[in-house]
Amino acid sequence: MDNTALTALQYGFDTFYFLICGALVMWMAAGFAMLEAGLVRAKNTTEILAKNVALFAVACIMYLLIGYYIMYSSPEGGILPSFGFLIGDENTVESVLAGGEDAPYYAARSDFFFQIVFAATCMSIVSGAVAERMKLWSFIAFAVVMTAAIYPIQGFWKWGGGFLDAAGFLDFAGSSVVHMAGAAAALAGVILLGARKGKYGANGQVNAIPGANLPLATLGMFILWMGWFGFNGGSQLKMSTIEDANAVAQVFVNTNMAAAGGLIAALIVARILFGKADLTMAINGALAGLVSITAEPLTPTALQSTLIGGVGGVLVVFAIVGFDKIKIDDPVGAISVHGAAGIWGTLAVCLTNPEASLGAQLLGIACIFAWVFIASLIVWSIIKAVVGLRVSEEEEYEGVDLVECGMEAYPEFTGKK
Repeated sequence: MDNTALTALQYGFDTFYFLICGALVMWMAAGFAMLEAGLVRAKNTTEILAKNVALFAVACIMYLLIGYYIMYSSPEGGILPSFGFLIGDENTVESVLAGGEDAPYYAARSDFFFQIVFAATCMSIVSGAVAERMKLWSFIAFAVVMTAAIYPIQGFWKWGGGFLDAAGFLDFAGSSVVHMAGAAAALAGVILLGARKGKYGANGQVNAIPGANLPLATLGMFILWMGWFGFNGGSQLKMSTIEDANAVAQVFVNTNMAAAGGLIAALIVARILFGKADLTMAINGALAGLVSITAEPLTPTALQSTLIGGVGGVLVVFAIVGFDKIKIDDPVGAISVHGAAGIWGTLAVCLTNPEASLGAQLLGIACIFAWVFIASLIVWSIIKAVVGLRVSEEEEYEGVDLVECGMEAYPEFTGKK
């Protein structure tokens, strides 16, 4: 086989691998939808599903129109992004076959597809945290701004070659760029939105509000667990060489072990704290383990990955309890899973990657959190002033399914006779 044929074969193989990984990440949208639908009350199920399907479509359109350009067409080493439209031209045959370090090794459209599902994932984190009391169209309005500008700007700082990348900040697949960013946006919204009625009582009492469908939530967790192999594995970007194939295999193994470590650690901590094996904590522990390993899923050993995920699982339990103590109401624990574990995972890079520095990691965490939180707080505040964020107390009591969507997810159980 001559060099031209080999190059074409590798290009096709890496493009195919990239697209399959993107499809796995897209499937995480189903995971978020099922997880959140299972952890809210029956009367709010249709509306949370509507948010999840709408945000994915909004993310696709806004990232096509402007988000991708901001993230990947801005000046290297910069802070301020360039603004433009659409996603540019596809690679030419000549540019691929030219060879050399600058030659593309996968289709430009496969990169866009892979990045677009990451943007949607970031926004999916927000929907669960603001569940059961936010207006549907206010949420969609925020999704437009988040996926068009807020997420892409901080994404440019690292993955687009901006100043954080130049400073040596490392985030392999997005513990901070995707997960902590989503948690920061969610936290800003929850602060302005307030807690659900009845969640917090007098003298610091916290009232549990159980979800309606734990089998569905468990299914959502496993879908997310599966999708994460594309999330982290695809971030290697190629696997047509022996070195890259070995790296992808290691990433898959580490991702799986971190989830397992997080789940078991959260289950044990919940048993110690509450005296019961809390399924919801176990679910969030697995997800926290996945978030924790996402910043660096390649350099740790499988055992180290299990321990990194385990620390994430411990942290998420205490974070959920801690947020309840300060009356930050997050129905699905999204801020704890993606925020606390995202910060830990970004710092944990220093434990296994000799190229990482604590200063650069702290700089990245601080800049990404500050930008996303402040920008989101401003956008949420504008939406609140113009159309409002929250449904009325009566509508919240009746359930947002009928108010926002005009239908119920479980009419035979919740419908009035």
